[in-house]
Formats: sequence, structure tokens, C-alpha cells
Amino acid sequence: MDNVRAVALSVLNKCASAEQYSNLALDTAIERNELKDADRGLLTVLVYGVLEKQITLDHWIGSLSSRPVEEIDLATRNLLRMGLYQLAFLDRVPDHAAVHETVSLASKRTKGFANAILRAFLRADKKIPLPDEKIDPVAYLSVKYSFSPSICQRFLQIFGVERTESLFSAFGKKPPVTLRTNTLLVSREDLMERMEERGLSVRETLESPVGIELEGTPVTAAYGFEEGLFFVQDEASQLCVEALDAKEGMDVLDVCACPGSKSFGAAIDMKNKGRVVSCDLHGNKLSLVRGGAARLKIEIVETEARDARDFRAEWEGSFDRVLCDVPCSGFGVFAKKPELRYKDAEKSRGLPKIQRDILETACRYVRDGGLLVYSTCTLLPEENEDNVNAFLASHPDFSCLRMRTLYPDVDGCDGFFFAVLKKLTKDE
Repeated sequence: MDNVRAVALSVLNKCASAEQYSNLALDTAIERNELKDADRGLLTVLVYGVLEKQITLDHWIGSLSSRPVEEIDLATRNLLRMGLYQLAFLDRVPDHAAVHETVSLASKRTKGFANAILRAFLRADKKIPLPDEKIDPVAYLSVKYSFSPSICQRFLQIFGVERTESLFSAFGKKPPVTLRTNTLLVSREDLMERMEERGLSVRETLESPVGIELEGTPVTAAYGFEEGLFFVQDEASQLCVEALDAKEGMDVLDVCACPGSKSFGAAIDMKNKGRVVSCDLHGNKLSLVRGGAARLKIEIVETEARDARDFRAEWEGSFDRVLCDVPCSGFGVFAKKPELRYKDAEKSRGLPKIQRDILETACRYVRDGGLLVYSTCTLLPEENEDNVNAFLASHPDFSCLRMRTLYPDVDGCDGFFFAVLKKLTKDE
């Protein structure tokens, strides 16, 4: 256990110094330390838990310390965050053990300080006052739910206090791993039955007819992974692919494809007959698409490295379906990417222009009567409805068949947006 906490502290330090993203640092640490299931689970809980509650934990440290939290060195701050997180959120760890094991990881010069902070938290009955909601709602939301003030401000502008709290609370719940069944090889019912026979905890997704929610088992260890019977894809993303309505024998273009799940879903819907062209700006990532397609026994996916904003004349009007899953702020997937909680919302202001440029180029590839699907994993209207409405205003040759925003508090999946746009024929 002590070793797991030491590994967790090392991972947190790497994430804080921007050396690695949390998922990459965590995967590396699990592999390097050859951790078993229980230790792997504790490590994951500690790392993601501390990252998700960082602003809350820092507020507690600042309230309990005579020094401003900014003046405490990063390694000590991460140690205190980890100790406080265990005391506040991990019922299975006794308080005395959490204090002892945290302090044991401190350097000689900080042991006394760490011990004092953790014991002060216990003396306060683990209750540190929040900022006043009425006086400063932004600070209240930021500390309570651990989001940057700029994100809190933006969500308040869009949703108001009550709905923002509902959304932030939903973002704080650990989402299940969602799988898409590879129906080229197996039905959802058969796959679930085989998984249950092997002791896996699975259930059907609420809306997607091919989705499975998996609890408590690493994906790569689950039955059917090596055989290519499923791949990881959130239900919202599955519904987006369903809306693309790709059919057998079609030509489909995915202009921002990596890591490839939407391309895979389209190819499966097409019964592995036709053509799926998967493009991405980063050519080195396309190996993920090729590798995934091979594991899933998909043969119709081809890859190409290209900037989705650059027009390719020979593709004009040649695709039945075009998918634009554009780069976005990610302000719908906080539950899976905790680092996004601390972004400055203002730094996302330039994204709508990039998104519109991609949409402007991609629309030229759609055949008359074909469909163009625009999607993001954010809840910001300037990246979603506003972009689609601006596009429609300047493109009378397209009509909107459907627009939908999925919300974690209502739909139980990622925050996600998609719009289905049809290129009209000359007779329409």
C-alpha cells in the first residue's frame, strides 16, 4: 500500500509539472511497477481523485495553513492533496492510516508540517467552509466542484447556478467504461451473455442499440478484447455515428478521425462493405486507426494524414457521408479528462473559427443528397449551435435534419453535440 501511494505521488508530480497527461503517466506507472488489480485500482483512484478535486483540496490546505498555498512547494502540495483526499473521500482507508502513510512519504523538513495540516483537518471534523454562494457564486462553484473560475463563469452565463451545479455534480461521478459491440462478429446479446458467464458486470446502454457499459474490469482484460468483439466508445459518440446513417457500399469520409472509433462504427454499420477514409492532422496517430481496424477485422478503412481545413479538389462531391468531429474545448468530458477542469475558458475563444473552417471545407466533399455530420464533445454553444446556424445561413444548399446536445446529468453520458445536415438535391 505504501508503495502505491509513493507511485501515486510520483504520477501526480509528473502531471503537475506538465511532463505527462494523467492517463499516460498512469499507464506507464502501472506497467513499470507491475501492479496487481487491487493496487492498480487504488493508484487510479488516488491519481484521478486528487486531480479532480485539486481546487477543493487547495482551498482546504490554504484554510488550514499559515502559509499561502501558492508558497508551498509542488511536491509537498501534492502530498497534502493526496492525504486530504484520502481523509475526505476514501471511506475504506482509516483516518489514522491515511495520516501515517501520507506523513511517511514526506521529506524530513516537511513531516511536521504535513502532520499538522492533516490533523487540523480532522480536528475541524473534515468541514472547511466554502465561499459564500450569494456573495461570490463563481468562487463557490470553483471550490465546491473544483473547476477553474473562468469555466465556472462561462457555465453560469449559459446555464445559471442551479443547472451548472447539476452539470458539475454529474461531471464528478465516475463514468462506466462504455463499449460498442462489433456486430460484424457478434451480437450485443451474445457478447453480454459471454461476458456475464465470465463474471463481468455489464449492462445495456440506455439509447444505443449496440452499446455495453462495463464496470470494474480493465478493458484490455475483458473477454472479447483480443478477439476484436468490441471497442471503447462513449454512448454519445455511438449515437453520433448512428445519426451518420452510413450504409453498405457507401463512400464515407471522417475528416478528424483519431483515435478512430467513429470510423470503426461507420465501417461496422456498412457491414464492412464500401469505403471509409479516415484522416487526421497528426499522421503519427493514424497507426491507432490502422491497429484498431485490424483488431476489429475491419478491411474498408484507409488512412491519410491531412489538415481538414485544406481542400482536396479530387474529393469534391464524392462522398455519401462526411463526418466532422472537430477539435473542441472538451468542456463535456471533464469526467474522463480531469486536467480540462483547470483550463482558462478564454483560451478556447479561437476554436469556433477553426471549426467553421473545417466545416466549410468538409461540406464541399458531400454528394447531392448526402449527409454531413458536425460534432463536438463540448457544451459551449459558440462551438455547437452557433457554428451550425452560421453555416446554414450561408449555405442554402444544406438543411438541418437534426441537432442534439447530450448532457451528463440528463443523458448519463459525455457532454456532446451533433448536427445532421443534408446536402439538397437540385429538386429539393
